[in-house]
Amino acid sequence: MRDREKPTLQKARALRKAMPRAEVILWSRLRRQQLGGYRFRRQVPVGPCIADFACLELKLIVEVDGATHSSADEIAYDRRRTAFLEREGWHVWRVWNIEIDENLDGVLEGLLITIRNMEGLR
Repeated sequence: MRDREKPTLQKARALRKAMPRAEVILWSRLRRQQLGGYRFRRQVPVGPCIADFACLELKLIVEVDGATHSSADEIAYDRRRTAFLEREGWHVWRVWNIEIDENLDGVLEGLLITIRNMEGLR
């Protein structure tokens, strides 16, 4: 591990211990290969970024966004971050906290559709 990667890894470990409620709920349905048989990891360092959830096999990142992602500055930051991740070969799938709270089954169905579409591209 390179020295410059250590702070990102340390932050990822800390984030795993303090996941927001919506992430905990989604993680309970992603862990142990419950969705499409794919293994997801949580709080995964990808370069200077930390993905909320990632399926390494598909190069799929799931980002859970809350109220802090709605300001103009945060939206611009998220766009830059997504562009970086896509340049690195990742597909980024975003979902709002409120969607997880109000329609978890719909969120999981949408994510499974994304997974199935990505399988077709392999």
